[in-house]
This record gives sequence, structure tokens and C-alpha cells, in this order.
Amino acid sequence: MIAYVSIDHPRFHYAQKDIFTKRMVPDCMTHQCRMVEKNNKLKLDACCQYGADVDLFERDAILTREREIGSLLRRGAAKTVWFDEDEEEDDDFPSGRMVRTSVFKGGCVFLSHDQRGCAIHRAGLEQGWDIHGVKPHVCRLYPVTYDDESIVLADDYPEYSCAHDPDAPSCYRVARPDVEQIFGPQLVAALDKAEAKVVGSTSRSLPLAR
Repeated sequence: MIAYVSIDHPRFHYAQKDIFTKRMVPDCMTHQCRMVEKNNKLKLDACCQYGADVDLFERDAILTREREIGSLLRRGAAKTVWFDEDEEEDDDFPSGRMVRTSVFKGGCVFLSHDQRGCAIHRAGLEQGWDIHGVKPHVCRLYPVTYDDESIVLADDYPEYSCAHDPDAPSCYRVARPDVEQIFGPQLVAALDKAEAKVVGSTSRSLPLAR
């Protein structure tokens, strides 16, 4: 049974307690991802294998960076196959609508062609532009996510080896910088208070390479 703690925020009113106690490696780019329920089979970029939900504002921002991002994608990943055709209404997303990225050659179409990781993120780092509003926010927050009025953990999170390192920081601490940039300092302040209640003390800050 999922346990929650109340938080004082105008949009979100609850947080799943596990975001403060479950762990996540802080740098997935150096982690050798494995599928826990498949005999720890190696699967790099495992959490990206199914594609991702993208707000329509983010989709349009990605398309404006077609040249920069496209140059880092795998052969055959043309713009015409970047997104599924069907859009869905979703009030949780800023535009009120979302679309999924396509799955291409066993992973998200936006995986880099010659290195691990997200080509959108890599393009921003290499070319000096801000990924905020371009890289899908659900990817930046992972494994923390949200549903209606709650901050929760993604359902597939336990399937990957990055969730089972006993020395790793909490999922919230890994996601905290992006939570603040995406949702603002008021939510982080509310979650910090909830974290203190759940773990009994203020967690240490971590330098994160995101």
C-alpha cells in the first residue's frame, strides 16, 4: 500500500513517502543499467526504452531545435518519426495536451547515436543552450513524477538496477534541482518540510551532474 505525507502547496497536496526513502544513483550516465526482473540483464538507458510523455509546448520547442538535436540521433531517426501521431488531453500538462516520443531501435528516438543518454540534453550541454522547456520535464524529474495532486515515484522505477544501490541518495534529492526549476521554490520548500518529517532530519545536499 502506498503511503503519503501531506504537503502545503497550492497545486500538490501529497507526496509519496518513498520519494524520500527510496534511492537512485545520482549519475545514470556512469551506471551500468540492468533489468532487475530479467536476471539483471544489461540494458543501458533502460528507463528510456519506452519513450516519454511530452507536453505540446515541449514538442514545439524540440522541433525548433531540429538541426541541433537531429545531428546527434541514430541513423534513420528523421523528424517525421520523432513523435507518435496521436495527441491526448491531459490537464496535468501545461498545454493541456501531450504526445509520446516514438520508440526507435529499442529505445526512445531521442537517444544519442554514438553515446549514451538523451540527445536533447547532450545538445544543450555541447551547444550551450538551456534544456529547460525543451527536454521533456517528465524525463528530467525521473524517477520522481506527479499524478493529479500528488508527487510520486514512477511505476517502473523498481525494475532498474539504478533503484537498488544502498549508498545512493534519495530519489527526491536526485530530482530536487529539477523539481525546483520546473515547479518552483514553493514546492521544494514544501517537500523539504515533508522530507524532514519522513526521514527525521534534513538530508544533506548533493552536488549533482544532471
